[in-house]
Amino acid sequence: MKKNNILPDIPSRRYIYLFRIKLLRWFDRNGRNYPWRDTCDPFKILIAEMMLRRTKADQVRPVYEHLFSEYPDVNSLAAAKEEKIRKILYPLGLEWRTSAFGLVAREIKEKYSCKVPVTREELIKLPGVGEYVAGAVLSVGYGKKEWIVDSNIVRVFRRYFGIRTSSEGRRDKNVIEMAKRYIRCKDPRRANLAILDFAALVCTPRNPACKKCPLRIRCKYIQ
Repeated sequence: MKKNNILPDIPSRRYIYLFRIKLLRWFDRNGRNYPWRDTCDPFKILIAEMMLRRTKADQVRPVYEHLFSEYPDVNSLAAAKEEKIRKILYPLGLEWRTSAFGLVAREIKEKYSCKVPVTREELIKLPGVGEYVAGAVLSVGYGKKEWIVDSNIVRVFRRYFGIRTSSEGRRDKNVIEMAKRYIRCKDPRRANLAILDFAALVCTPRNPACKKCPLRIRCKYIQ
């Protein structure tokens, strides 16, 4: 550990700032549009993030719209019969989601008076909610400066900054610290959505669009 508690592989704040600025400019022109991005309702964002786990966004869109047309809020979803939720969620697979949706809605209703918790500590205690979903709800739903890390963000950080990570990248202390620094900005919601879309559309796992990448000049991956 270096002085000032800076981890060895963490780029400077200035380097991360410039990275974020370029991403946000790209996002303003190329960001994706999904119904869960057109709402600031933390509950709808929470459910969307649970649906998006291991599932492509385009598959989630019709299921999300169907679910909230039937059950528009915490109360209605908490009271829904599990079999009806199962039928709606069937196209997404992953059977665990059927019970998790009802459980999380009931817990929010009973323990938090239908209001989604506003702290990471409380959120990760909810059924089906982990660090990533908690961070997404807080930053996208509440506009808080809360970090998110998934395999896509790990990939972007590794490539652009050339950092070393452990085999379990999502839990790597360097990656998490970078995500925390990345989100220290005026609009954390936009910043997190920008890096997610960039990873999905440009910095893809296979055949990344390096020649068209707006970040290519300082990217370690193509140097």
